[in-house]
Amino acid sequence: MAPAADDRVGPHPSYIEVAKPYILQSRIQQCLADINMSDAKEDAVRLQGVTWIDNVRRSLQLPIRTFNTAVIYYHKFRLLHNDGEYNWADAAAASLFTACKIEDTLKKSREILCANWNLKAATSEHLSPDDPRFENHSKLIIGLERLMLESAGFDFRNRYPQDLMVKLAKAVGFDKHNHAKTAWNLSVDLYRTFAPLKQTTTTLAIACVELAARLHEMDLEKIVDVGVMKYSKWKTTRAEVMETLLDLLDLYTHHRSVTNVGPLYSLETFINIRITLNQEADANKIPRFTLYSSDSPYAIKEPSSHSNGTTKPRNGIDPTSPLTPATPSTLSPKQTQPPTSAIGIRGQNGTVRFMLDAARARDERAEVDKFHKVEEEEYEVEVPNEAERKRVR
Repeated sequence: MAPAADDRVGPHPSYIEVAKPYILQSRIQQCLADINMSDAKEDAVRLQGVTWIDNVRRSLQLPIRTFNTAVIYYHKFRLLHNDGEYNWADAAAASLFTACKIEDTLKKSREILCANWNLKAATSEHLSPDDPRFENHSKLIIGLERLMLESAGFDFRNRYPQDLMVKLAKAVGFDKHNHAKTAWNLSVDLYRTFAPLKQTTTTLAIACVELAARLHEMDLEKIVDVGVMKYSKWKTTRAEVMETLLDLLDLYTHHRSVTNVGPLYSLETFINIRITLNQEADANKIPRFTLYSSDSPYAIKEPSSHSNGTTKPRNGIDPTSPLTPATPSTLSPKQTQPPTSAIGIRGQNGTVRFMLDAARARDERAEVDKFHKVEEEEYEVEVPNEAERKRVR
């Protein structure tokens, strides 16, 4: 029996998911729109989750790099999953659990859940990680771990702005008990925004140092784009630093009480700094957000997908693997069904592979497409008329 006309000959060419170390504001807004996340809801879930991670990692005495990695995974997970699919506290716990493995600061899921319990309970009600009440919940956290990795494209490259920020603070003469401490707390609050998804390590560090100097009313002529803080030296621009500063000031203007630095200063202080930066941006025509090269100032285009098959990106980010239920299928009190993978069902029809090099993915796709290109040839054949055939007879 002959195969159907639409059957693919040979194995499926597979799907490729390219890791995205940077996600700019236009893509973030598109992702949130695709999962129907309102601004107010997004702010609440983001701030609650990051605060949860920060409190638990302090209780477990985990280093700042684990906090950085956990928050990045938490942000990327939320960009792909609607808030109705998961409990934000479960997602925060899973991101911290995953970050502990990546940063080699190993903690069991039970230890993370136990630390969170003990933070809220009285001393007499403290539990140990071996308590049976953490059994089912810990399995849910382990099941969410794979979804965390898929949401990040299995990209283990992470950024730690605090290392460079400390060196810059020393170079510009910050007092380690005053100015430098403020800069450090700013770098922690920075992860309550989406800035770490959008900017490089150097941009984040420079922005924290500059905002600390502005809060302490230091001489900015010795800090902004001069000497050791020269932007060209660190391959950044004023526009990127300005975007990071305004992201932080937006946080302090609207959610000052849930930050480390916000309660230490009045709201007028942050508003005055924001007005000064807005005036500078208007004078120099600096855009509020950095755009992709394919974006226009008036419209956001859907980024193209890197895959070897025909697929449609979900939430602005390419899907990566088959539908995956939580393993095992244990539900939190809020959930009615296990959280599902945001990567769709592509893996059921072909292999899904993860790559870090976008150029390699493009080259491979072009090479594979050669073997699936339909080629047709045209032939001209002369056929005698019916009248001529009768004459011949």
